[in-house]
Amino acid sequence: MGYRYIGSKTRIVGEIITEIKKLIPNGGIVADIMCGSGAVALELRKNGYTVIATDVMSQAYHITRVKVLLQESPPFKGVKKYLIPTKGQALLTEHLGYTAVIQTLNNLPLTKGYFWREFSPAGKPHNDSEARKYFSAENAQKIDAARNFIKKLRKENAITDIEYSLLIHDLIMAANDAANIAGTYGHYLSKFIPRALQPLKFIPTKFERGGSQNKHKIINGYAEELASTIKADLCYIDPPYMKRQYAANYHILETIARGDEPEAIGKSGLRPWRDQYSDFCSKVKIRHAFEKIITNMKCEIFLISYSSEGLLSKEQMIDFLQKFGKVSVREFSNKRFKSRNEEAKEDVMEYLFYLKRNM
Repeated sequence: MGYRYIGSKTRIVGEIITEIKKLIPNGGIVADIMCGSGAVALELRKNGYTVIATDVMSQAYHITRVKVLLQESPPFKGVKKYLIPTKGQALLTEHLGYTAVIQTLNNLPLTKGYFWREFSPAGKPHNDSEARKYFSAENAQKIDAARNFIKKLRKENAITDIEYSLLIHDLIMAANDAANIAGTYGHYLSKFIPRALQPLKFIPTKFERGGSQNKHKIINGYAEELASTIKADLCYIDPPYMKRQYAANYHILETIARGDEPEAIGKSGLRPWRDQYSDFCSKVKIRHAFEKIITNMKCEIFLISYSSEGLLSKEQMIDFLQKFGKVSVREFSNKRFKSRNEEAKEDVMEYLFYLKRNM
């Protein structure tokens, strides 16, 4: 299935980079302050820009760290004593440390833990809800085993921070490929689809080269709160367009990213997510959220992605942004995000608002 993310700019990242190149030269500093799946941040790095990427979601933080900060696998020098060979096979050689860690993750003994209890049909949720079907019983145990293994490596300082992010990234990708969902994690499917019944498998990440490996920063936090600490030549903003909160729709991946065991609430087993509530999903609060970023960041040029499905219309966005400076907009069609059980709908219009702020 891959990592499907609401509002991902994978399909139109070329359009975005083309616009940025018109506005600032390669080598400039670009703030990607709601980086999501990291698609834009990666292309910025590959095109020679220095990236400052932020997101309130922990999963986005780890995924973007891996995409932007790594162009080859880290050495995993401290993991040798923790590795488990495949039955009947020797461990892979020491210089292939990352590959050996992936081999171990695929061979861990199954563990009946939090994910098995809360998110598999064999478990018994603590809130007495009926058993949930996000993962098969076996795959939920594989997730529990991997979580425990990664926690142990981190607790015993066997891995570096970037190696930890890489393993969290790989667990998110493996779990997402085995999840019994339509597209997001708002709820599980009533019957297991064939893909979700396949054994969960860890696959080594393929790293992309290009651009500098130095000076990039990836930060976990609210864009509105971080804006005053950021100085950039251009700020790219890709906010949520609709009322759907990312924290609720990706709650299970967020639990993997945080490595915790929160209370699983209600029939869907949502984690408490109000600490990651986005004001950009509120018609009442969205303008104030934009204003805090635009007025507080040390930046003159802003490029904002938005959509015809957004809470604000194109005309409302132009009217609002004009109070800060010169505004123009470019628009083009894009495929609409849809779940497996949704009928295909017509394309949506994607907008790129350019704002040159009055300084």
